[in-house]
Amino acid sequence: MSRFSTEDYTAALQNLMPTGLVWPRKTDSVQSAVFRALAQSYQQSDDAAEGLLVGAFPATATIMLADWEKTLGLPDDCAIGENDSIALRQKAVVARLFSTGGQSASYFIGVAKALGYDVTVTVYRQARAGFSVCGDALNGESWPFTWLVTAPETTITYAQAGISYCGDPLRSWGNKRLECRLTALAPSHTIIKFGYYS
Repeated sequence: MSRFSTEDYTAALQNLMPTGLVWPRKTDSVQSAVFRALAQSYQQSDDAAEGLLVGAFPATATIMLADWEKTLGLPDDCAIGENDSIALRQKAVVARLFSTGGQSASYFIGVAKALGYDVTVTVYRQARAGFSVCGDALNGESWPFTWLVTAPETTITYAQAGISYCGDPLRSWGNKRLECRLTALAPSHTIIKFGYYS
């Protein structure tokens, strides 16, 4: 993980020492053995610091994932009953951070993408003279406030070597999380519908 090896740290410590007969540079000397022991602790500290940085970043959080979830109010109603893998929990954290508010189709597509879903959004309008043509749907008064989220029939999340963690399910599927999250974020005056394709 660290960019520097124990030998690098040992050499750096050796180079800090003065020259002379009292300060031997032989690799089998007692001084070199002490420097190797110190170098291992420096390398372990370096590895731990890098691990903390990786483990603290929301998209790769492991060490601090529970802290992120607690801060963001996760798991919430959209995750109850789900067998969450670390990767799905990380996506939920990123999606919550991304969910700063919005009403555009691109905003909701972005939230779905952060959760791991590829969706499209269709916005409807009421039929009006001058705008509608023969064959268009008539759409009643509530249609300007209705929108359709189209997603794959079943989104499957597979465990992946190097990404999944011990205890994660090998495969999980479903769109409950998508429907719950987008419904919770949808403006209250709108009607959200979900459509699925295979």
